Amino acid sequence: MRTAELSPPRLDELIARFPQARIAVLGDFFLDKYLHIDPDLEELSVETGKAARQVVDISTSPGAAGTVTGNLAALGAGALYAVGFSGDDGEGLELRRGLSDLGCDTRYVQTVSDRRTPTYLKPRNTQNATLAGEYSRYDTKNRVRTRAATESEIIASIDALLPRIDALVIVDQVEEADCGVVTAAVRQAVAERARSWPQVVFWADSRRRIGEFRRVIIKPNQFEAVGDTATTPGKEIDPARLQRDLERLHQMNGAPVVATRGHLGMIVSDPEWTQVPAVEVEGEVDPTGAGDSASAGAVIALCAGAELPEAAVVGSLVAAITVKQIGQTGVARPAQLPGRLRLWRRQVDAAGSGQRVDLPQP
Repeated sequence: MRTAELSPPRLDELIARFPQARIAVLGDFFLDKYLHIDPDLEELSVETGKAARQVVDISTSPGAAGTVTGNLAALGAGALYAVGFSGDDGEGLELRRGLSDLGCDTRYVQTVSDRRTPTYLKPRNTQNATLAGEYSRYDTKNRVRTRAATESEIIASIDALLPRIDALVIVDQVEEADCGVVTAAVRQAVAERARSWPQVVFWADSRRRIGEFRRVIIKPNQFEAVGDTATTPGKEIDPARLQRDLERLHQMNGAPVVATRGHLGMIVSDPEWTQVPAVEVEGEVDPTGAGDSASAGAVIALCAGAELPEAAVVGSLVAAITVKQIGQTGVARPAQLPGRLRLWRRQVDAAGSGQRVDLPQP
């Protein structure tokens, strides 16, 4: 299997074209809502005798599909469109405000009265900036089927945008079947549009149903690729098993596959099977949203004219920057990419010669 390549001049060429990219993000837009808690102010409830944690600040940002959108905005995409729905609630207002602040057009985000705005509520200890300072999360998701009328409006939004965009990114975050934006009907419509619009990049990521997409670039992680839902820290999929399942996915999908493997990098199917080593980073990392940031980097690179292995390298560079931003929705800026590329090239060259590369301090 060959190894991907990307030179500094080629990266500069791609970055220069990022502002021309017109990208729509279709999928489940969550609100990431952080409650900043000061443990020194904790009180005891007179009524229940239980601890009452005291919130001293609240911050929000678009999550899930919004994480992809935030990274595309930070990378300098020229036009961004969000396609999905929110509830008619305060979280929906905050979500729309957050997307608008990114410069994203939200006119294709429906307000649906029978839905709640999907929300990840994340309490955090203000005195501990590490991952250990984040308490258990509270999730608000929709667990009843999305109405057919909502599906029809989503598909109509896709049709309205296709003549105006270079890429459509599909983010299927909701694990309950047909309860989010990317239902079976929407997936079928996307497959049909991908056949009719070969000039548009179609890129899909899914927590549970990556094998149900057709004719679009799919980005499973190594566990999603083999259907392994019992993941644990440090677990890895046997390379031979992964390759067999990736070849099966490639054949079923009828379009390229980009598989992420955490610290082991990526495997790309087209134009031939290619490995993309990850950028090694030192110290604590926060992998939350790493796959979304990698998608954003790869898609905007494809819009700029990159070949798929080159785009995967750009995605790896972006992810290597975002994982160092602890306890927040990380983003990467174009000016940060050349430095990460230099480090990646040194690491790839050293791996080939058996040498060691000292990592810069974060």
